[in-house]
Amino acid sequence: MDLSGITPQAFVLGLSALGAGLAMIAGIGIGLGQGIATGKALESIARQPEAKGDIMTTMFIGLAMTETSVIFALIVAIILLFANPLVGML
Repeated sequence: MDLSGITPQAFVLGLSALGAGLAMIAGIGIGLGQGIATGKALESIARQPEAKGDIMTTMFIGLAMTETSVIFALIVAIILLFANPLVGML
């Protein structure tokens, strides 16, 4: 395969798009983890209804912390796609 016709800028932009897609794959794992955590919290509430407040509070704190990972991945993907700092280094 001859890559001599590819400009460095096109190469960086292509790999940046690939990196942005890989960053967004993090959303799949986080979504599955949040679903499992919510299911386990509901099971705990079903077993001990008197501890509902503590379980819900802990669950919401955990979900908020895991959601920040997706937000960071989204920010990285947006930067790589629209404000790519790597192109300016060429």
